[in-house]
Amino acid sequence: MGDISRESDGVILKNPNIVSLKEDVLYHISLSSGTHDLKEMFGDIKFVCMGGTPKRMEGFAHFIQKELNIKLPTGTILEDISRHSYRYSMFKIGPVLSISHGMGIPSVSIMLHEVIKLMYHAQCKNVTFIRIGTCGGIGLPGGSLVITEEAVDGLMRPYLELHVLGKMVQRPAILDSELAKEIKSLANEKFPHYKTVLGRTMCTYDFYEGQGRLDGAFCDYDEESKLAYLRKLEEMNIVNMEMESLAFAAMCNHAGIKGAVVCVALLNRLQGDQVNTPKEILEEWQHRPQEIVAEFIKRRLGME
Repeated sequence: MGDISRESDGVILKNPNIVSLKEDVLYHISLSSGTHDLKEMFGDIKFVCMGGTPKRMEGFAHFIQKELNIKLPTGTILEDISRHSYRYSMFKIGPVLSISHGMGIPSVSIMLHEVIKLMYHAQCKNVTFIRIGTCGGIGLPGGSLVITEEAVDGLMRPYLELHVLGKMVQRPAILDSELAKEIKSLANEKFPHYKTVLGRTMCTYDFYEGQGRLDGAFCDYDEESKLAYLRKLEEMNIVNMEMESLAFAAMCNHAGIKGAVVCVALLNRLQGDQVNTPKEILEEWQHRPQEIVAEFIKRRLGME
């Protein structure tokens, strides 16, 4: 089975079946190659930014609109393009797509399949994908920013495992190292008052037991065992935990897309399991990755 690509700098689809489809229905984002002119609608996209919740990514859409000084035609507003799917929210702001991906690998995987195909049908070139998220820090205080240099699973393996036709398939979870360094350098320059680190991210399949929490419905280990495990991770330069980076890295790499993950830690897991920081502080922390990504986009567009 061969790969298909519009051009050398375009998105690679490792699925020749797409060419033979009369219509490719992107069901979960309410678009179709048969009923929409995807090139006309999305052909200028250069940055696809994604995060967990619709509210956060709607907020980012308004924020990046202001940062890029994009004025909408009189009488129009930012519109949720995928609102009829009831699955994801998606907003287009000039060369930027802002999309929610839900929580966990299955949700982000579905969205990425369809958005990667969207970029292919729209004939987009040199597109950068960025996940803007939250995480639990390991040895990092709340509010710290983490730029992922490598994503691993709960067994410290740097690849995504899939069951395909009854067989185990492993896809390397590779992120663009130069892109990560560029964003880190920019963060240091523009936001020196934020603690920002490059490090390894553990991506788990579960929020509670998979991340060693003591407060789930089930727990077969004690606090001493949990802390010993987290300290071992810290020694291995695992600086945070979340639930999407492994699939994000593997799928971007498979499609030939440069990807980056920028997260803010909501707590230090060595000091507890529950997020109990006041809401107004959490909202300020969650805005920090958006600020860095906005600066990155402006620099890439030559707008500084």
